[in-house]
Amino acid sequence: MLIQLAEDVRGYVYDVFVTRFDAWLVFGILAQAVFGARFVVQWLASERAGRSVMPLAFWFLSIAGGLMTLVYGLVRREPVIIFGQALSTFIYLRNVTLILRERRAARAAAPAR
Repeated sequence: MLIQLAEDVRGYVYDVFVTRFDAWLVFGILAQAVFGARFVVQWLASERAGRSVMPLAFWFLSIAGGLMTLVYGLVRREPVIIFGQALSTFIYLRNVTLILRERRAARAAAPAR
């Protein structure tokens, strides 16, 4: 039984990572790396500030990684990725809009030097 399980896992890994290897798989992995980089940015910004923060770079990486992953899902015809990334990317764009609006309001309210 254990030998069969090992052979099944080996066959699965071979099918997913060798048989299906192409430029789109590389693009999808790159998309995940960009998307994952946002957590490193958020973590480092929070460590520097000594509190939890979401820097603007986090949202830009979210948008870039989300759009890349959406393209990957569209090309691969994977509905779970398509629905998830379409909604998520809209939320990331909305957060950037709110941050930029807040910054403009703060600049407008700041006294002139």
